[in-house]
Amino acid sequence: MSQTTHLHSDGTPQYTNHLITETSPYLLQHAHNPVEWYPWGNQALERARAENKPIHLSVGYRACHWCHVLSDESFEDEATARLLNEHFINIKVDREERPDIDRIYQIAQQMLTQRGGGWPLTMFLTHDDQRPFFGGTYFPPEPRHGLPAFKDVLLRVAEYYRDHAADLRQQNDALMAAFDDINPPPATSDTQLTDAPLKACRAQLARSFDKHNGGLGGAPKFPHPLTIERLLRDWRASDAAAEPDLQALYMAGLTLRRMAEGGINDQLGGGFCRYSVDEYWMIPHFEKMLYDNGALLATYAQAALASGDAFYADVALATAVWAEQEMQSPQGGYYSSLDADSEGHEGKFYVWSREEIAAALTTEEFSVFAPYYGIDQPANFEGSWHLRVCATRDAVGKAAGRTTDEVAALLKSASVKLLAIRAQRVRPARDEKILTSWNALMIRGMAIAARALGREALAHSASRALDFIRRELWRDGRLLATSTDGRAHLNAYLDDYVCLADAVLELQQVRFRSDELAFARELLEVVLQHFQDGSAGGFYFTSDDHETLIQRPKSFSDDATPAGNGIAALVLQRMGHLLGEPRYLAAAEATLRAGWPALTRHPQAHMSLLAALEELLSAGEVVIIRGAQDDIDSWSRALAKVFAPRRLVLAIPAAATGLPPALADKAPRGGPTAYVCRGSVCSEPLQSLNTLLGELARP
Repeated sequence: MSQTTHLHSDGTPQYTNHLITETSPYLLQHAHNPVEWYPWGNQALERARAENKPIHLSVGYRACHWCHVLSDESFEDEATARLLNEHFINIKVDREERPDIDRIYQIAQQMLTQRGGGWPLTMFLTHDDQRPFFGGTYFPPEPRHGLPAFKDVLLRVAEYYRDHAADLRQQNDALMAAFDDINPPPATSDTQLTDAPLKACRAQLARSFDKHNGGLGGAPKFPHPLTIERLLRDWRASDAAAEPDLQALYMAGLTLRRMAEGGINDQLGGGFCRYSVDEYWMIPHFEKMLYDNGALLATYAQAALASGDAFYADVALATAVWAEQEMQSPQGGYYSSLDADSEGHEGKFYVWSREEIAAALTTEEFSVFAPYYGIDQPANFEGSWHLRVCATRDAVGKAAGRTTDEVAALLKSASVKLLAIRAQRVRPARDEKILTSWNALMIRGMAIAARALGREALAHSASRALDFIRRELWRDGRLLATSTDGRAHLNAYLDDYVCLADAVLELQQVRFRSDELAFARELLEVVLQHFQDGSAGGFYFTSDDHETLIQRPKSFSDDATPAGNGIAALVLQRMGHLLGEPRYLAAAEATLRAGWPALTRHPQAHMSLLAALEELLSAGEVVIIRGAQDDIDSWSRALAKVFAPRRLVLAIPAAATGLPPALADKAPRGGPTAYVCRGSVCSEPLQSLNTLLGELARP
């Protein structure tokens, strides 16, 4: 975390800029820079127009290590600040609060530089219409590693803007034309949507799979939970075939195991870091993001169900416990992230010296802890040790002359001691923004884990978060995107609405509440009314009453989080079948047709859209169970033991009120009663669990 170094003699900050009234913890970090920062808004944009000054746009987020470095090196430097204040209007954006702005200028940076984007993002925009004309990511204070010094960049950009206005206008026109060409026309109505992208994706995953370490490709290596879910779904879809796709199950399992055993997973406290800097999952970039952990929680829980391996269940539970203990606010919402840094050093909170560990543990504990976590090997992080699993418990036990159970007990007692010591260290800063879409991903993960692991407490955690969103972020029939310290604001984006609807639907599979199902429907109605592209299909990232920016993004590809269009297509199909709502089904198919050109070219970049395609081509099952609470709960628990990713199971008490007609029609018949619907065709009422299981086993 950046701290101001400019203080008066009484200890008060020497500088205060226009960020001081913001809610974002990231923006507040910069409120006492000598740079005259503005948040994005009319005040800054109007000043740029009035003074004919280009805009210096800096985008980052609180847990971003290199954002901290740039701030310490340049934004706290008075000489650099003078250049910025003299030649530019300076706008600081939290990419987590304003993903709309970040998406536009990330794409622009890649177009302008032909290089990958990232954070911190540094962009320079025209004074009158905010069109980008130059950009990059991190710039050092002095020239190094092929990068120019930031002060030199500022002087050259200011000079060029002053002397080459006509050239910039021509470049801007070409850039805006390129923006218009990002999304090609949708597939025509007579184009048949097939499983070709599913097959092509499966082949691509096989080619890029790391057979030794799991995951895709080399360093840096990201978890890609959507990819692992895709492999699990591929395996499940093939299980009735003569030759089931066991390789897909193996690829998913190896990746999950290697990640869980690696340093990307916090071996003591639970929770996954953002990515691994090496191909072995050993040394992470130490920031922990809510969205990664929500998605990974769901994936590990599904893997436990698919494989029956308790290892995955243990990892899922550790991740859920971390999220509830470390990231859930007293009010119920989940916080956004933990920094990579503490005390100015990345990873300092997590790493150990050998002497510190040896002093904390008994001889017996150290004799198994050291070989298990690699403390008997050379230091792996800047002269210290970052824990990762280096041996099996069986192997450690044989070497130490102990049983596997004895090894497990010693590892547990050692971990408790070290965790207590770590708790006394200076903790990484926590970004306490509560973001709607990221909360939705964690609610979904908790709901899936609650059902797969049989843990009601996880459903309670998810319910608290959903209640928080409905109480604090749902205003006058519309969502807000973010809340900090009781201040909620900013129009919500497509991802907020559709991820939340998806999460609500998952939560209904754990315990049914008719008001929550009605809320999910309200969310989708807003999506259809305010986000839909009525001509080309699919949905824009921003609503039709959102602030006008230089482009209205519409993306079908996943990034660190699933694509809103992919989740929209999936949840609209599921709700369409559940509620008997043709409008939802039509909108889902139109979304798939709009994304079809991109999906066929780059299927591996569209995992969420592939899941929707799979369910379009082979309609999932909807199982409605009605009856007394105890009876329907026991039936639901029996179905929850089976990994069926295309199945939706709602156990609705006989006394439930406020049901939509499509559910109210499926009434109990004396005792517990089930209905199985595939697409628009439903079974006769099924009045025994064995009959229900037999119907579900039918191809």
